[in-house]
Amino acid sequence: MNKSLKNLVMAALFAALSCVATSIIRIPTPGTGGYIHPGDAIVILSGVFLGPVYGLFAGGIGSALSDFIGGYFVYVPITFVIKGLIAFIAGYIFQKAAANNHSKHLAVAFGGVADIILVAGGYFICELPMYGIGAAASIPSNIIQGVSGLIIASILYPLLNPALKPLLYNER
Repeated sequence: MNKSLKNLVMAALFAALSCVATSIIRIPTPGTGGYIHPGDAIVILSGVFLGPVYGLFAGGIGSALSDFIGGYFVYVPITFVIKGLIAFIAGYIFQKAAANNHSKHLAVAFGGVADIILVAGGYFICELPMYGIGAAASIPSNIIQGVSGLIIASILYPLLNPALKPLLYNER
């Protein structure tokens, strides 16, 4: 199988995983109409395992598809951009910082930090025109979601890396 096809198949797999992880496990957040989910961990890992570009599309499409399926239509483009940027940044940080095994784990955690900042800040900025200052109500739950994504991605990375390494061309 050529490299482009393999990357495309892996991106589709990560998009599906992101959609399922976001859709299936939902912890409702009071007062916001939103929910906390483990999908952000898959978004982070899509950037780490697929690289910035394929990760952007996998994380963005999978998360946006979850919003579409869940009836959060107004959030589909917002989610695509925010989650895609998270995967892109996580992949970029991983590629630049992962010189040795120790820094690989740290790079995954930095991808999680990007997730916290972009989820809390990105959704707040995008919700301001819709809800005014009331958009700030979602910041605490979005921070919790980002932190959970960081923790779950940090746990899953060393577990998934040996299994995915033979399927990927780039050293992870």
